[in-house]
Amino acid sequence: MSENSTNELLIRMEEKYKKMSKGQKRLFVFLSGNTVKRQLADYVTENYDKAVFLTAARLGEVVGVSESTVVRFATQLGYKGYPGFQKALEELVRNKLNSIQRMEVTYGRISQSEILETVLQSDIEKIKLTLAGIDQKAFELAIDTILSAKRIYVVGIRSCAPLASFLCFYLNLVCENVTAVNTNSSSEIFEQLIRINEEDVIIGISFPRYSMRTLKALEFASNRKAKVITLTDSVHSPMNLYSSCNLIARSDMASIVDSLVAPLSVINALVVALCMKKQKEVVNTLETLEQIWGEYQVYSKDELNQVDDTLTESSSGKSEENKDE
Repeated sequence: MSENSTNELLIRMEEKYKKMSKGQKRLFVFLSGNTVKRQLADYVTENYDKAVFLTAARLGEVVGVSESTVVRFATQLGYKGYPGFQKALEELVRNKLNSIQRMEVTYGRISQSEILETVLQSDIEKIKLTLAGIDQKAFELAIDTILSAKRIYVVGIRSCAPLASFLCFYLNLVCENVTAVNTNSSSEIFEQLIRINEEDVIIGISFPRYSMRTLKALEFASNRKAKVITLTDSVHSPMNLYSSCNLIARSDMASIVDSLVAPLSVINALVVALCMKKQKEVVNTLETLEQIWGEYQVYSKDELNQVDDTLTESSSGKSEENKDE
């Protein structure tokens, strides 16, 4: 969400405050921390765990007002009921939490016995939301852009690095000239992208809290006229500033762990779609790899077992000989 968008909710609340009932004003005071014009960082830090995950009934209970007051409060702000307000609040604070605050949020709403079911159900919901919201035309554009590119660069930092690595592994089976951008430092990124041009594409993967190194890589590539594809969590993500093709996958947090299940599913879909477009080339590549794997016993467990058996027999033989001596 942009700075203007994040301020919009606070501005709405401030403008509507004078017309609110006493109960709604108490709710407003609870959410805004008594000072309407306080900084967004204070607003998020003090109230995120008290509001964003609460139902309308529970929020009313905590503040001391009725559920209907909470719903009217949301409606008066211009939202279609409480869910719309809650979604706006989630967007408002999404990128403002540090790791400690993430843990506090989780510990405040999930008991130890509920962790497994809660996390898995949350991941299932993220995939459903991603499927419902992803732009099919953007997905098809991404496929065509990758297939037509002379060189393909993939960049993902920190928790997104495994996603970038996974994507690169399978892109190498389908396409030529695939580069996983090493991201140990900003200077290394630019050194690896020095030859990127309008014939190439870069795929940037980043989720809250967004990586500045990934953003700078996309900016550099865009300035060099390269095609830019992003895999991120929102149309408001800063990753989309330099992208002409945005793939949106939901990635909400649980404790300090980013949920990357939905983004990985989108990557799986990309790989499958690319393979379908280049079936003959992929089959030839896999046949060649199977021959190489067989020749060099890459996956041949039977051969390894035979070696182990031989060694065992040899050792046993020596033992028997030693006994005879």
